Amino acid sequence: METITITGIVIGTAIGLVIGLVITKILEKKRGSEIINKAKRTASNRVKSAHKEAESIKKDKILQAKERFIELKSEHEKVILSREKKIADVEKRLRDKESQLSSELDKNRKLNKELATKEADYDYRLDFLEKKQTEIDKVHKRQVEQLEVISGISAEDAKSELVASLKEEAKSDAMSYVQDIMEEAKLTAEQDARKIILNTIQRVGVEQSIENCVSVFNLESDDVKGRIIGREGRNIRAIESATGVEIIVDDTPEAIILSCFDPVRREVARLSLHNLVTDGRIHPARIEEVVKKTEKQIQQEIIEVGKRTVIDLGIHGLHPELIKTVGRMKFRSSYGQNLLQHSREVANLCALMATELGLNPKVAKRAGLLHDIGKVPDTETELPHALLGMQWAEKYGEKPDVCNAIGAHHDEIEMKTLYAPIVQVCDAISGARPGARRQVLDSYIQRLKDLEDLAFGFTGVQKAYAIQAGRELRVLVESSKVDDAKASELSFNISQKIQNDMTYPGQVKVTVIRETRAVNVAK
Repeated sequence: METITITGIVIGTAIGLVIGLVITKILEKKRGSEIINKAKRTASNRVKSAHKEAESIKKDKILQAKERFIELKSEHEKVILSREKKIADVEKRLRDKESQLSSELDKNRKLNKELATKEADYDYRLDFLEKKQTEIDKVHKRQVEQLEVISGISAEDAKSELVASLKEEAKSDAMSYVQDIMEEAKLTAEQDARKIILNTIQRVGVEQSIENCVSVFNLESDDVKGRIIGREGRNIRAIESATGVEIIVDDTPEAIILSCFDPVRREVARLSLHNLVTDGRIHPARIEEVVKKTEKQIQQEIIEVGKRTVIDLGIHGLHPELIKTVGRMKFRSSYGQNLLQHSREVANLCALMATELGLNPKVAKRAGLLHDIGKVPDTETELPHALLGMQWAEKYGEKPDVCNAIGAHHDEIEMKTLYAPIVQVCDAISGARPGARRQVLDSYIQRLKDLEDLAFGFTGVQKAYAIQAGRELRVLVESSKVDDAKASELSFNISQKIQNDMTYPGQVKVTVIRETRAVNVAK
């Protein structure tokens, strides 16, 4: 009985499980169909929306293509219209030219007729004048014959006597005039010469002497001055004797002054002092040793500078003595301008100018480099530097074109080649460059200062800077006082003021800068 009951329970349980499984399958199938239907509906909706979006994109693209077509068409029409306009302008100019040519042809025909008429009239008048001249000659001949009969001498003899008397009278007057001029010159020459020399010395003598004859040697401390002077001044006397330079030890802190007309000697003294102070052993024997060694170094440096300059400029075949002279230019200045830099500038300018004129640029560059070699003589001479340089160039085998250009660049001799005026012009260009020489530098700096001061005369200007060698003026204004519109107006007013009140080469660009700044500090 119990077995039957357990079996029934098991069977009932199994039946229940089967029924539950069936129900679960039915429910899952129903749910899956719903999900599929929902997915189908979603897919169909998305397909419909995609179709709608595609249609809208298609319409947009069509519209864009139409607009682009219209734009291209309008541009093409504009190009065609512009070409037609150009063609019409050309045709109009051709018609105007034809009408002008026809009018000129008519004028030429009229002028030819007038010229023919005038030529005929001129021929008639010329014949008439020739007849009159023949008559006048006959009358003059009869008068001369009558005068010869009356005076008893011929016309040629009378002319010779008159010319001789006039010559004697002219010689007498000329000698008297020359004698008066010579006496006056003798009386006033010495006085005028003294006046010129005194004026020259008072104006530029002191400045030029200090500028070109003095070098300053800086010291680490004033204690070194005593060691340079030495016991009873024996060290400083030894330095002056070995270098030929006067050494001035005064109250100037941490510096002594080297004074000498020869810049090479000053450089030898400066380097010798530097070596002695660095080494610390300063006594007469050591001084002589260091000075001799420094002189050799300076001579070697002069040769190296000359060789490097010649190589940089591409000049070949220059005599070693001329190369050495070129190197000595490094230690020489002319009116505050370094002579070697000036000669290099002149050489490059001469080469460019000769190229433009169709001449040999190498010859011009050679003459430009050597044009001032007479300014660095080894010994004193009374010749002008141009003639001395020409003599050196001839001595060391330079060509006649180069020698003539060197000697004639200050008009001491006649210019015989085209290279001479080129060197003369380029020498003047290099010396006149703004800032190259002292006289030009002063006026150049004053012009820049005048430009800046002119800008400060306007309201709202905070700062002003003259840049680009005075070709541009930059003006900084206060943003609270000058707005953008006034900035443009200010730029125009300053440019007009410069144009009306100042004299300047080329053009001056006026730039007005206005800025607003907001500054805060995070603490």
